[in-house]
Amino acid sequence: MADTHASGGLLAQLQASLGVGMEFLRVRLALLGTELELEKHRISVGLFWAASALMSFTLAAVLLCALVIMLMWDGYRLAALGLLSVFFSLVGWVLLRTAKRQLAAPSNLFSVSLAELDHDRNSLKSHER
Repeated sequence: MADTHASGGLLAQLQASLGVGMEFLRVRLALLGTELELEKHRISVGLFWAASALMSFTLAAVLLCALVIMLMWDGYRLAALGLLSVFFSLVGWVLLRTAKRQLAAPSNLFSVSLAELDHDRNSLKSHER
């Protein structure tokens, strides 16, 4: 009879440990989901503002080109067109290099989750001793 009680206690303890492990996993997955949502929101807001800025800069560049060409209409319109083309090509090249460098930089996505998992692992190691 005592044997049955001990095995039932062991089984109950195993089930409780499994329950704790499942809850631990659920919390960690919820944290990952939250981090993904935050990153998605940050990227979408950034893309919106970047697209708005790109549209504004494009309109400003077209109007500036038109102004310069109108000012130089009588004698230097081809030179003005050439200089503006070179200028905007250089600006585009610099912006492209900046974008490549920004995209090549490492992301800190899941850094909070990884830190929590490290904390949990260290905590489990300290309980084993």
